Amino acid sequence: MSYSKLGFEEDDDDFSLEAVTVTDTKPRSFSGFDSDSPLLTDTNGTQYQEEDIHCGNGTMHVAIQGNRSKPALLTYHDIGLNHVTCFQGFFNFPDMQPILKNFCVYHLNAPGQHRDSPALPQGYVYPDMDGLAEMILPVLQHFGIKEFVGFGVGAGANILARFELEHPTYVRGLTLINCVASTATWSEWGHQKFSSFYLKGKGMTNFTQEYLLWHYFGKKTLESNHDLVAVYRENLAKSVNSANLAQFINTYIKRTDLNIVRELDKGKKKNARTLKCNTMLICGKNSPHINDTVEMNGRLDPAKSTWVNISDCGGMILEEQPSKLAESFRYYLQGIGYAQKFPGALVTSRSL
Repeated sequence: MSYSKLGFEEDDDDFSLEAVTVTDTKPRSFSGFDSDSPLLTDTNGTQYQEEDIHCGNGTMHVAIQGNRSKPALLTYHDIGLNHVTCFQGFFNFPDMQPILKNFCVYHLNAPGQHRDSPALPQGYVYPDMDGLAEMILPVLQHFGIKEFVGFGVGAGANILARFELEHPTYVRGLTLINCVASTATWSEWGHQKFSSFYLKGKGMTNFTQEYLLWHYFGKKTLESNHDLVAVYRENLAKSVNSANLAQFINTYIKRTDLNIVRELDKGKKKNARTLKCNTMLICGKNSPHINDTVEMNGRLDPAKSTWVNISDCGGMILEEQPSKLAESFRYYLQGIGYAQKFPGALVTSRSL
């Protein structure tokens, strides 16, 4: 229900509702980025496009939103998701429109992970995490991007961090959600390995679904937000190429440590291996990855990093608390030089 006007009479206990309109809320779905989205209808007639970019050791499917003459914002999705299922809801959220109108967004999809992706060729060797990071460079060269702001979730966040470590001059800043800097734990390795095994042999099984849903949301959200979880459950069951996902999961569980260190000695700081750009790490209070983000934050230069913990939220922050995330992202962009472009309230605390 939306209220276009609330009329109150001074010194009167009564109030009137004028021009009240009732609208049905559309159920959450993954129909793709709408052509009439505020982000896509621009005075310059910008359009939404998708391209396949050949990157040597595979093909990256890239979706482009916005005017390419504007600053670049690159996104990278988590395992089991793609640019639509990971970012659609958040990037079409009203609070994000004043921000996104000032960028051209390039959504990167890992090989074989985009919507309606055909099976990867037989014998194809899926890149490791460092290889996936290196595939970003040909994409930047293809579109003539000299500098970008990165926005990654889960596995995608780890990939963007790896790219920055090798090519820091391209990265203006990074926003990393549920990012892990270390290798897989034995528990994660076991669950992911079984998931990959089932995906190859039996397709999307209930075991794999349940683990991925926990990976996205965490226990509390799984138990409380049944409607949202059901949408992602249906997507995993119907829209994911299981064999392709198995290869991406195998790559993720075999990830190496980022080997980043917090060097406080000024003499050694310049040559220390760490993220050199301004980095914002974000997690939900009930996220299953909160300890991983704390550990990663402890290994970054405190002068260049911010850790944000969002309350009343599990792991899928983009869907559970889009308003708080948009506010954090706006504040972060202001901090790296985009302050004049985004009017509105600022975030004043690291815990929202």
